[in-house]
Amino acid sequence: MKRFNNILCVVAPGAERQQALQRAVVLAENNQASLTVVCVAERVTSGVYARQDNSVIADLQAAVVSACEQGLNSLVAPYRQRIKVRAKVLIGTPFLEIIREVLCNKHDLVIKMIETWDWQDRLFGSDDMHLLRKCPCPVWLIKPGAAKSFQCILAAVDVDDACPLEELTARQALNRQTLEMAASLAFVEGAELHVAHAWEAMGESVMRSAAIRMPEEKVIAYIEQVRQRCQDNLDALIGETVDTQEQAYQRASLKVQTHLVKGNARKEIPALARQIGADLVVMGTVARTGLAGFIIGNTAETILNHIDCSVLAVKPPGFVTPVTLEE
Repeated sequence: MKRFNNILCVVAPGAERQQALQRAVVLAENNQASLTVVCVAERVTSGVYARQDNSVIADLQAAVVSACEQGLNSLVAPYRQRIKVRAKVLIGTPFLEIIREVLCNKHDLVIKMIETWDWQDRLFGSDDMHLLRKCPCPVWLIKPGAAKSFQCILAAVDVDDACPLEELTARQALNRQTLEMAASLAFVEGAELHVAHAWEAMGESVMRSAAIRMPEEKVIAYIEQVRQRCQDNLDALIGETVDTQEQAYQRASLKVQTHLVKGNARKEIPALARQIGADLVVMGTVARTGLAGFIIGNTAETILNHIDCSVLAVKPPGFVTPVTLEE
C-alpha cells in the first residue's frame, strides 16, 4: 500500500550511511514516492577566524559545502539509474535544518541512521531526540548493522481510554496511524506484526493495602475488568485498522500477534521488544496536538531510551512543531 509520497533521507559521513539510503530508495520505489537526500554541513562562523574578513569565512563555507556536495552526489549516483533522486546540502544545526526542510517541502517521512551514542547505554543522540520530539512528520531511525529486511515489527499502542475526550481522540488517531504504518511495512517486508499494549489496574496496590483490606476476590474481579476492557479496545483498534476492507488482502498475508502485557509500559515494551527480537518498533511519541511546542510523554521517552532496535516514531495529526522556518 502506498503510505509515503515525499521521503527525506538524511546521510552523514561514515561507513554505515548507505543503510539509510538503501532503505529509503526501496521505500520510495515501493511507494512511488519522491526522494530527497540531504546532508547537513557545519556552519562556518567567525570563531577562530575572528581576525579574518567576511570573504575568508565565505570561502571556507563554500569549500565545506562543495566537499559535501561531491560526497553526496557520489553516494546517490548509483541509485539515479533506478529512481529520480534530489540531492541537497543543508547548512546549520542538523535537527533544525532537517525540520525546516520538512516544513518547507512538506516531506511525510524522515529516514536516517541513528547517531553513534553510548552514554548511559542510551541509543539515541541529541539530534535524534530533537527529531523524535519536534519533527512534524514520522521519523525512522535505523540502527547501524540492522538487517536489510525486517522479520519482526512491533507496534506499541496505548488503548487506555481513561482520559479526557480531547486527549482520547488524539490518542485514538495516533494509535490508528501507528498501526497502519506498522501493518503496511510488515506486509511489504513479509514480517511478523506484533501489536502491544501495556496496562495497569490503577489502585490495585491500594486495594490490597492494610488500610483498605478489600477482599481478594473483589480485587481480582476489578483487575480482570480492567484487563478485559483493554483487550476489547485493542481488538477494536485492530479491527478498525488492519481489518478494513481496503486492507483485507493484507491481513490475509500478515502474521499478527497481540500482546496485552500487565505492567508499566516503560519497562514492559522494551522487554517485549527484546523478547520477540523486534527489528523495528513503531510507536507514537507525542500525545497532544495543536500546541505551539512539543509534549513528549515521559513514558515514550523512557521506552525510546531503553530499546535497542530501529524505531519509527509517529506524531498525531495536528501536531505543531516549535521549529519555524526563520532563523
